[in-house]
Amino acid sequence: MKHDRQRAARPRTGGCRGQQLKGFPLLRAATILVHNHPSGDPTPSADDLHLTAEALAAGRLLDIDLLDHLVIGHDAYVSLRDRGVAFDRAGRG
Repeated sequence: MKHDRQRAARPRTGGCRGQQLKGFPLLRAATILVHNHPSGDPTPSADDLHLTAEALAAGRLLDIDLLDHLVIGHDAYVSLRDRGVAFDRAGRG
């Protein structure tokens, strides 16, 4: 019985393009960028904005969604998606 549970828990691969797996549509690749600012100020820098734009462009080429870019400070964080930075451009990001 233990063997059956282990086998059922393993992800299935191959032969599933465009199909559903156990009633759920196959998921797309996605990522979230997260990093901290040691200064404690989570305000995005010019480099952060540039990185977000580059990651969105790379994700479009590779068919990987960038869900958000979070900058962490001491007691706060900033979501670049919530601020609309770079995410408002044409494309999937």
